[in-house]
Amino acid sequence: LKHTPIRHNHKAFLEKARARKGFSEAYEALELEYQVINQLLKARTRAGLTQDAVAELMGTTKSAVSRLEGTGKHAPSLSTLQKYARAVGCDLQVKLVPQK
Repeated sequence: LKHTPIRHNHKAFLEKARARKGFSEAYEALELEYQVINQLLKARTRAGLTQDAVAELMGTTKSAVSRLEGTGKHAPSLSTLQKYARAVGCDLQVKLVPQK
């Protein structure tokens, strides 16, 4: 299956959404989660893979990949993130960066 990404202008989305009351605070509280999801989606898009294809390479289901790529209460383990990274042709790196 060939992956055809849906166009999404995240910058324009954020500009419009920030006008809504409480959005900025809620978004900032989940910023790290959004950054991780953004990296997952970019890697899958670069690899040209569908969620089905990634699931097959990981030995899991499409719904599990969908949950991994979505926001919510699901917190993936490092081993799951490592499997995903391998499936999309990447290495997983985790860094702790000193605060300024």
